[in-house]
Amino acid sequence: MADFGIARLEEIEDVGGEDHAFRAVRVHFGIMGFGVTAVTARAAGDRVVAEHDETQPGGCEELYVVVSGHADFELDGELREAPAITFVNVPPGVTRTAVAREAGTTVLVMSGGAPGERYEPSGWDLFAPLFPLFASGDYEEGADRAQALIADDPPYGPVYYNTACFESRAGRTEAAIMHLRRAVELKPAMAELAREDDDLAALREHPEFAEIVGG
Repeated sequence: MADFGIARLEEIEDVGGEDHAFRAVRVHFGIMGFGVTAVTARAAGDRVVAEHDETQPGGCEELYVVVSGHADFELDGELREAPAITFVNVPPGVTRTAVAREAGTTVLVMSGGAPGERYEPSGWDLFAPLFPLFASGDYEEGADRAQALIADDPPYGPVYYNTACFESRAGRTEAAIMHLRRAVELKPAMAELAREDDDLAALREHPEFAEIVGG
């Protein structure tokens, strides 16, 4: 028998916040070949694509599909309407964001690897529900909630890295050092990022920091 999965949108766990529903479609199905998530606005005016430009290491091309409702995209400052069944393809380097015109607007986000590289899951879709806590400065809560994400030792360096950032900001130095070490073990490129990351400034005087990040 063929191995396949089928799920309606509402059957995939919503781990979003007050302003939008967030569903980690890739995680739900265990997809390893490409990234895919679904974001649904709870009310008109909710942001369904956070502003970013994919210029960080590993930044990738993204395809957005408005599957219901109506979204307004801003692409490098240019406004574009995107009613239902509109495709929006954006390469790395273009700053993008989108806001829902109406409640229930759902945007499917698909991504591959960085240009010229194959896709490797980073686990950002696991951690995405916690990013608003970082923006609001709720580091203690973020550090607490991150523990559930690393309980089963996921194979994603960025999940451990972001956990370490929360813990560093929350003053949990020893835990942050431990999780930063694991992040670099899983993804050595994280070491270069850590050397200059202000979120890890509290760790720089720790005797193990230089050993972990090198340089």
